[in-house]
Amino acid sequence: MGEKKWYVLRTAGGKERKAKEYLEKEIERNPNLKGLVSQILIPTETTYAIKNNKRIANERLLYSGYVFIETELSPELQYTIRSLIPGMSGFLTERSSKKGVNEREPIPLSDEEVKRLLGQQDEDIENNEIIITKVDYEVGDSVKITDGPFKDFEGTIEEIIEDRSKLKVVVMIFGRRTPLELNFNQVTKE
Repeated sequence: MGEKKWYVLRTAGGKERKAKEYLEKEIERNPNLKGLVSQILIPTETTYAIKNNKRIANERLLYSGYVFIETELSPELQYTIRSLIPGMSGFLTERSSKKGVNEREPIPLSDEEVKRLLGQQDEDIENNEIIITKVDYEVGDSVKITDGPFKDFEGTIEEIIEDRSKLKVVVMIFGRRTPLELNFNQVTKE
């Protein structure tokens, strides 16, 4: 057996998941292909948006139109991917001259690209997901605190810290401006 490497498969836009399903079924059905493929990945990230005080999750593809596969290439696997899988148009390739004939040959990913790809996926597995929160708050907005020891206080947003899902809100306590650091879900817009 040869060495398994990572390759990039091209798919029709928006058909990545379906193409992956078809490929997995074809590999499962064909005993000659079972041992050749280790993994098939579609890298995604989960983003969260706060709208109307509700946290809404959205999953976004990191590489639209591409599926990644770790495999030992064989002519049968290449034929299967190029000809039998709906929505998949084949490998990311480069020209090579074999025996004097120009033909397209699949390009394996470099070790650095694989580490970047898998590092992203490992981070997803460790944290269960990548969290990116987009909010509809702006500096200067008036908000009401809905949770915590300052519940029902009103204040003004002074700073938005998106990477930590926090807001710095200034409230009046005993006639003094007091800055508080609150989570996005602890306030609502006035």
